[in-house]
Order: sequence, then C-alpha cells, then structure tokens
Amino acid sequence: MRVRPTEAEVDLAAIAGNYRLAVEVGGRHGVAVVKADAYGHGAVPVARALAAAGAPWLGVALVEEGLELRAANVQLPILVLAGAFGDAWDEVLRQRLTPVLTSAGQIAALGAAARAWRVRAEAHLELDTGMGRLGASPAELPGLVAALRANPEVSLTGLCTHFAGADTGDDEGSARQAVLFREAAEALAAEGLSPLLHATNSAATLRVPGVRQELSRPGILLYGYLSYGPELDAPAEARSAAARLQPALTWRTAVVHLKEVPAGTRISYGGHWTAARPSRIATLPVGYADGYDRRLSGRPGYGRAEVLVRGRRAPVVGTVCMDLVMVDVTDVPGVAPGDEVVLLGAQGSERIGADELARRAGTISYEILCGISRRVPRRYSPR
Repeated sequence: MRVRPTEAEVDLAAIAGNYRLAVEVGGRHGVAVVKADAYGHGAVPVARALAAAGAPWLGVALVEEGLELRAANVQLPILVLAGAFGDAWDEVLRQRLTPVLTSAGQIAALGAAARAWRVRAEAHLELDTGMGRLGASPAELPGLVAALRANPEVSLTGLCTHFAGADTGDDEGSARQAVLFREAAEALAAEGLSPLLHATNSAATLRVPGVRQELSRPGILLYGYLSYGPELDAPAEARSAAARLQPALTWRTAVVHLKEVPAGTRISYGGHWTAARPSRIATLPVGYADGYDRRLSGRPGYGRAEVLVRGRRAPVVGTVCMDLVMVDVTDVPGVAPGDEVVLLGAQGSERIGADELARRAGTISYEILCGISRRVPRRYSPR
C-alpha cells in the first residue's frame, strides 16, 4: 500500500528508444548495462524492456545482480562485468552467468568449478588498456592464454576493455587504448581464439568511432543522459543522436504542508536559511533517505536546488532533512496542499534534469539517479 505521494515514474518506452539510438550511432547491438538496479530505474522491468527492444546481452556489476534477474526469469545472457568474488563460481555456473575474468588465477578457479560440475563455462576477459581498475595488462596475455589451455573447460567467448577518458576529452588516451585493444585481439587470433569484442561505454560509443568490436556497452545512454558535458565535441551523427535521447525517470511528490511565515523566520536544522520577506513555505514528503541529496539544501555553501510546482521553479530553502524538504513558493501563485511537485523531470514547459541536480550537488548524473532509494516506489509506463 502506498500512502505517501512520492514516487518515481520510469518510461520503459524511452529506455527502449534510447537503446535503439545507441545501436544506431554505434553501428552494432550492445551489452545493455543494468547494473546498480538499472541506474536506479529498476533492474527487472528495465531488463525486460531492453530484451523486447532487441538487446542480445545484459550487463551487471555483481553476481548478486545477475541472480536477481534470473530469479525474475530473465533469460538473456548476463555478463558480470566485475567478475566473481570468493567462492561464487558455483552460482555463476548454476545460473548461467558469464563472468568477466581478469587473471590466470580466476581462469583456474572457474575451470576447477566447471570440472566439478562437469560442464563447460563461458567467460570474457578484460584487458586493462589504460583504466587502471580491473583487467589484465597486455603483457599478461601469454600467461592468460596458457591458463586457458590448462583449463579447457573455460571457453573464452569475449574480450573487453574500458575507456577511461572518453568523457573527459582525452582523445589521445582513447586512441592509445583502442590500439592496445586491437593488438590484443590480434594476438588472441594468432592463438586460434576469436572472442566477441566489446569496448565502448556510453561516452566512447558517441565519441570514439571506429573501435574494432562486435558489441558496444551502453549504460547511462539507456536512461537518457550523456556522461560528458557540452564542452566536449562529438561526431555529427553522435550529436544528432544525443539530441534525441529521452530521460526516462520522473521523480514526483506533492505539497503536504503550507505555511505563511514573517520575514526573519529561520527554516530547518541550524536555521541556515532565513526568510528575507514574508514568505509561503511548502513542505514536501521526501528527503535524503529517499536520495534527495543533502547537498541540494538551500543554505550557504550548498547547491540550493529548485523544484517544479504549477509549472514554475521554486527554490529549496533550509537544510534537506531525512524525510522532508521545504521550498519557497512565494512567487508561485495559487499553490495548495496536494499540488504535484516535480523533483526530477518535466512539468509544463520547465524541466529539471539529473545533470542540473548533479551540478548543484557537486557530483554526476549517475549518482543522482542511482541514489534514489528503494523507499521511493517505482511506477512503470507503459505497463
């Protein structure tokens, strides 16, 4: 039962359309990334929508995320981008997950599990071409090939890398990574191995054309956002596609309390915001426990976000609380309890995007979207 008027509506048709745009501009189908609960949009409904849109693979970060999809009867191949930890290999095999491996030791561990299960295991290999996070270095490739030879139960069906600077304008670094990735693929081919190649994340899909690969790996693009700002250039086709992206999530609440306060009234914890004039203050039933970041507070040194009510912008005033937010609606005529308030999304001709909230909070759109907690019910359209 839902009593509170706070919810997030997720447009599954927009996500499907964004996937098709990623395919169009990237020139190939992709591993549709639904990690982190589909960037806060809900992994299971989003995965189903992407499967219907033609995605051949889904990408998650954790084995647990793959298990959630399998428990919901999602049958597409699932790539576990961060691999497996500890003794998770049995679950990987039981649930038909495909891990991304990064070392000879992982190849051996997966091979041992496959022998115990008397099955063949599929795996992808990540090459670290410049990210410095996960992945084997190009110099380790001969040892990895030897480990695969020693563990014939492990079938190498994919090779991947991750671009570190496609969203920062490091075009030279991206070009260098692309060369290293191509050379690794050629070295594997010389050993008789021809795995699927996938390298481009959302930013690289748009900004690093010509990478040798069979699959792309779109993430934030699927949800209607870019991972880089307007100051970075991109090919004309990519710019055209980016202009057609549709943000998929709208976060709404409603006015639950309205009061008139005299000039000099302090609002919220610490009294950091003081009314400079007689003001109308609306209280909203949402707070940082829901993912509405405390850095959006209307107080000195904070970002002072705005919300949409009656098609107009109204500023957040005072410190964002765990469960409540106050906004100044003095300049919005006719506001009444029960009025819809949009925290993220469009209302009338106005729009507040995750990029705007991210700028005000000093972070990135990913964190804004992923931060919307499960305390906020998701509603999906079309149903």
